[in-house]
Amino acid sequence: MNDNKPILRYTANERTNHWIVAILFMMAGLSGLALFHPALFWLSHLFGGGPWTRILHPFLGVAMFVFFLGLVVRFWRANFITANDRLWLRRVDRVMLNQEQGVPPVGKYNAGQKLLFWTLLACMLVLLLTGVVIWRAYFSHLFGIEVIRLSALAHALAAFVLVLSIIVHIYAGIWIKGSISAMLHGWVSRAWARKHHELWYREVTGDKTRGNHGRKEG
Repeated sequence: MNDNKPILRYTANERTNHWIVAILFMMAGLSGLALFHPALFWLSHLFGGGPWTRILHPFLGVAMFVFFLGLVVRFWRANFITANDRLWLRRVDRVMLNQEQGVPPVGKYNAGQKLLFWTLLACMLVLLLTGVVIWRAYFSHLFGIEVIRLSALAHALAAFVLVLSIIVHIYAGIWIKGSISAMLHGWVSRAWARKHHELWYREVTGDKTRGNHGRKEG
């Protein structure tokens, strides 16, 4: 076994899908902020003015949801919560301090990444459903004013949670060195995979050697 040979973490298609979603998120987020409050209306200039911002925002949101579904189809199986994940969450303080002792090994994603995945999916679904209700050009006339008001509130709350989640996602990617490089180039070192995702490392390499993690405890 060549210990210097890198491991493919993300294919070109997966990386492209991810960055398309990221770009659409930025565009939908900025256009949404422009429509959210008059103090932020200047952001509409990025999209050609107020009318174009109102036209483009819902289409950007739908496109973001569709491409995000591509990520869901690719990765949902790897994001189920396991017993090791629950133990990992109970010992997340050790993870934050970079102390490996007693922290169970994880698969392709740790429990924090999995919770983020399901949070993003829930927010995307809420944004899509409420966005349809308040989409004046096509659908809002089908709903009563109270439903539209509640949908607008839920839409704003889901967007707020989504933005916070993405900030956490970016911070974690910067904090764990090698994560951003994996999404840019697709490859990670064997040492990185063994340290951060030992069960996944064993699965893709066939190496059954135990890493530095402590044994699983009840």
